[in-house]
Amino acid sequence: MAAPLWPLHGVNLGTLLRTCDAVGACLAVPRFPWVPEALRRGNTLRRPACVHWVHDPPGWLARERAAGTRVVGVELAEEAVRLADLPAARGRTIAVLGHEQTGIPPEVLDLLDSVVEIPMVGTGASLNVAVAGSLVLYKLAGLL
Repeated sequence: MAAPLWPLHGVNLGTLLRTCDAVGACLAVPRFPWVPEALRRGNTLRRPACVHWVHDPPGWLARERAAGTRVVGVELAEEAVRLADLPAARGRTIAVLGHEQTGIPPEVLDLLDSVVEIPMVGTGASLNVAVAGSLVLYKLAGLL
């Protein structure tokens, strides 16, 4: 499951929703007023998409983790695993994607089981949510 719980740009949500469909995953999004319309505009799928609505991201992640779901954050961190070394998911897994400018909120970091980073050689500090989420989802699905 991809979880861009602090989205900045609506266009990225539709793109990530299509990637979720491609790898057999669901999308978890916050109940911000603009998100339903962003998903409708970006969804080019011919069948209903799997979308979970999250009202309280930290609480939802804590409940999912307590139920045995593996929670992987996509974030720059000292203990992060390089994307190439990320093993495929063997069970229910959530890939948490932070805000495109500020990342995953500090109060959520303790809810992560592991952190993955996407190596970059350019001068940018991050990729957009759709690109980063797509790379991680394909790796978790065992398709890369």
